[in-house]
Amino acid sequence: MSFKGFNLTLPTSISFKKEDVDPRLVYTAGAVMLMPLTVKFLRACFKRDVHSSFSSYANSVSMLNNEDSVLERDGVNASIDGYEKLFDGARKENGTITTDESIKTREKEYQTMVNSFYNLVTDFYEYGWGQSFHFAPRYVGETFMESIKRCEYFLVASAGFGKGDKVLDVGCGVGGPLRNIAQHSKASITGVTINEYQVKVGNKYNAQKGLADTCKLVQGDFQKLKEIFEPESFDAAYAIEATCHSPDRVKTFSGVAHCLKKGGIFVGYEWVVLPERGYDGNNKDHVRVKEGIEVGNGLPTLATAAEVIKSLEDSGFEVIESYDANANVHSEFEVPWYQTLKGSYDLSGFRMTHIGRICTHIMVTTLEFLRIAPKGTVKVSALLNATALDLVEGGEQEIFTPSFFFKAVKK
Repeated sequence: MSFKGFNLTLPTSISFKKEDVDPRLVYTAGAVMLMPLTVKFLRACFKRDVHSSFSSYANSVSMLNNEDSVLERDGVNASIDGYEKLFDGARKENGTITTDESIKTREKEYQTMVNSFYNLVTDFYEYGWGQSFHFAPRYVGETFMESIKRCEYFLVASAGFGKGDKVLDVGCGVGGPLRNIAQHSKASITGVTINEYQVKVGNKYNAQKGLADTCKLVQGDFQKLKEIFEPESFDAAYAIEATCHSPDRVKTFSGVAHCLKKGGIFVGYEWVVLPERGYDGNNKDHVRVKEGIEVGNGLPTLATAAEVIKSLEDSGFEVIESYDANANVHSEFEVPWYQTLKGSYDLSGFRMTHIGRICTHIMVTTLEFLRIAPKGTVKVSALLNATALDLVEGGEQEIFTPSFFFKAVKK
């Protein structure tokens, strides 16, 4: 056989002796060759389903790379790099991202920061946590999901809304709480999120649960609620661990007040540091934990409970009630809110635990190495793993809570 002047003689037959071939190499080579085909098959089989999306390790191959994704495969790495630049110096030197300059940069770029964050982490959240992206106080003998739903239903009871009421979910994610609350209360609920991907996914889930006529997600910035909704459009509103992303809570809460009828109730849970329980801004370890939570969750900076209350009052609300729902976090009758990130090795909760997250990180590292997962996926996984440790430490020291509850009425 000749190719452009080169003569190539091919043997008519090739034979190997058994001892010439290490079977482990054959099996490894075969597995590597079959892996892309297997992944393509699994990805083709992935169907967006409110009851089962990301419910198995097989579905993990579709994280950051499925038919609903708005972030291009080649854009994942640039997106995580851009996000991390907004927290330049974080976890390297304490206090770096607590400077006025650093905070103002994130406040100015909050739209890019929050949108990029949720483009990157939404699939990881749903895969590891479920569709309700929040924590909850939990009693001994109560399952994780029971505590999540109880936390959501408590807001319904506090605000007092029900069938026929129109309710606003401020920062709704993919709408897990929205659907649970709608089924429980029979209210009509509109959720607003800045993230297009979450809107696409959430509205699919609404339809699959038969809620398309009473529940909807809309894309919008909760800093600009006055531009999205007419005055007095809603009877009640709630926010679950969402307005911590706001660069200006007075602007956010004023928008909520604009949307509510006079006397309308606004309830929610907020992420705050706890100086009344020992958080000290001059303590390097406390600052390290605070900054770790901020960089791993797309936050301009964590507020205090007093600052949240003042922002509500400055926005046209009267605060009727407020307290840390995790005040008894270390009671013998409660399971710490952070325990799911730390322990609990049952099959249903394994992926949430530290070892489960390590397994997921190894898995996505392998998938990225084989060019199955988009480049940058490992960085996202590492970011979330690091902040999980910070959340646990903040909870153990009682210097941070994700569940500062407030109930306010529009004046």
